[in-house]
Amino acid sequence: MGKAIMVQGCTSSAGKSYLTAALCRALSNAGARVAPFKAQNMSNNAGVTPAGLEMGRAQLVQAAAARVTPDVRMNPVLLKPEADTRSQVVLLGQVNREITDLPWRERKAHLWPHVQGALHSLMDEFDVVVIEGAGSPAEVNLRASDIVNMRVALEARAAVLLASDIDRGGSFAHLLGTWHCLTPEERALLRGFILNRFRGDARLLSPAPEWLQEQTGVPTVGVVPMLDIPLPEEDGVWAETGAARGGDQDDGFVAIARLPRVSNLDEFAPLGPLARWVATPADLTGARAVILPGSKSTAADLAWLRATGLAGAVTRAAHAGVPVLGVCGGLQMLGRVIRDPHGVEGAPEVPGLGLLDLDTTFAPDKTTTLTSFTDAETGLTVQGYEIHHGQTGAGAGVQTLAPGRLWRQGNVRGTYLHGLLENPAYLERFLGWAGLRPPAGLDSLDARLDAIAARVGAALDPRVLEELL
Repeated sequence: MGKAIMVQGCTSSAGKSYLTAALCRALSNAGARVAPFKAQNMSNNAGVTPAGLEMGRAQLVQAAAARVTPDVRMNPVLLKPEADTRSQVVLLGQVNREITDLPWRERKAHLWPHVQGALHSLMDEFDVVVIEGAGSPAEVNLRASDIVNMRVALEARAAVLLASDIDRGGSFAHLLGTWHCLTPEERALLRGFILNRFRGDARLLSPAPEWLQEQTGVPTVGVVPMLDIPLPEEDGVWAETGAARGGDQDDGFVAIARLPRVSNLDEFAPLGPLARWVATPADLTGARAVILPGSKSTAADLAWLRATGLAGAVTRAAHAGVPVLGVCGGLQMLGRVIRDPHGVEGAPEVPGLGLLDLDTTFAPDKTTTLTSFTDAETGLTVQGYEIHHGQTGAGAGVQTLAPGRLWRQGNVRGTYLHGLLENPAYLERFLGWAGLRPPAGLDSLDARLDAIAARVGAALDPRVLEELL
């Protein structure tokens, strides 16, 4: 049976996904057969495996880091929030309606056997399983229903690294407080603390790491610098950065509606500083193009568009000739009507914005597939993935550019293809329609993973990886 190392965090957004990807690539570079694992994700950022099954985007990236084919065992449970107190359960890549309908605290008994099975099967097949936790193990109110943090660490007998985002401040209190919230059996698994996203001279941290070790017996095994090397993360951290909100955009920008239940938002990262997330009509002033992104709750987010006035602003921009692109849920919103005869989202029928002559009907079964097609407008072959319940039919007023996947009506386009703008040639065409130039391109994902692994590996005590090889 293989070994396991686990990255947990003092808080959400402590960099667990990022560090896990770095460890996967570093161990793969050292010759180990590596697999990532996260028992339970809560995110609307999902992708599709080659088997046509759904899993979290972070684990897809980590699989690429480990140089292995993505497998839903790497993320056996995916929770997709639909409202503040409701989430859809995707179990081993497929929606499970029975568990979705259960109260939160009753789900554990049904989910844990699948988590155990997936974890042990990966440990049987690989030299090292690199496990990512969720949130914080210090959330003692969730201990009884835990299937993702210390319950997994104990099951795998994993060496646990606890990370804190030092850029937020208060890291030593976070680390000490989290340690205090653990049971003695859980503390015994802690192999080291990581100070993540550090700016400055690490020598100035002393004597705090030494003090922390005196208090806990746990050494600080890494001070990882703030790295400006982006990766798709499970919570769409890219969209919260200063670059994503837009810097100097006197020459124009691309407005992306910040829907309450936005999904797969990391696919717009190639826009770089040209992107600006918008929530009011005034935010659209000066926009050279508008994007309506995917949504986990299309009808509810369409109602939000109308309530905020963005629906009218987008319509006026379209009529003024501004290029508009709808992706998945955004595509459905741009059509004439959304019907829901099976109660997938609740409302039986909702009028769309009427900018595309399309009608959408939600089906009970979800389409999840990797997709490649040639766009009849540009002649470009593009690739990405689809995740949607809707089936969309075209009227006479719209041009079909790829059957069932891409349509155009004047300057308004809609697609079911997530990742369309991750195709560099199509991104250049889209920005050309808006009179914008593409930003400096990102390095390939593989090159970024190598760079991150090198930087993180250099920041860690080498014994962390040596014990796993």
